[in-house]
Amino acid sequence: MHAPVAAPITRSDTHSMADLPDDPTLRARMQKLRIREEDLEEDFIRGSGAGGQKINKTSSTVVLRHVPSGIEVRCQRERSQSQNRLIARQELCDRLEAVFKNAQMEIQNDREKLRRQTRARPRGLKRRFVAGKRHRAGIKEGRGRVSGEE
Repeated sequence: MHAPVAAPITRSDTHSMADLPDDPTLRARMQKLRIREEDLEEDFIRGSGAGGQKINKTSSTVVLRHVPSGIEVRCQRERSQSQNRLIARQELCDRLEAVFKNAQMEIQNDREKLRRQTRARPRGLKRRFVAGKRHRAGIKEGRGRVSGEE
């Protein structure tokens, strides 16, 4: 028995978004994230795992690469190549949204940290600090000097 070999079959020039089942929500998400079909590289390879002869003979696994970001998505969920292409695009959108969300959260966290660091301290806090310092000064003053000659 031969092991299945993942031989890439690149067909990015023959397939387009028009070949996919019509999904207006996916198209809208891709537009919102500024993902263009020209920025995607799509390869079809033979699947692996359970599925028997069908999965070993057909190149239904989709490997989708978004060239500008370098994100790669591999989808073998369905037996149908067109369904896998659709699911791979949805997963790509999910990953890009997560990347953008993390970047926005980092910017917001930096802004909040800077705001906390530069804000004025409350007056009561200063009073407590000064009172503590005076208390320590009193303790130290009470110790006096050690003199061995007297």
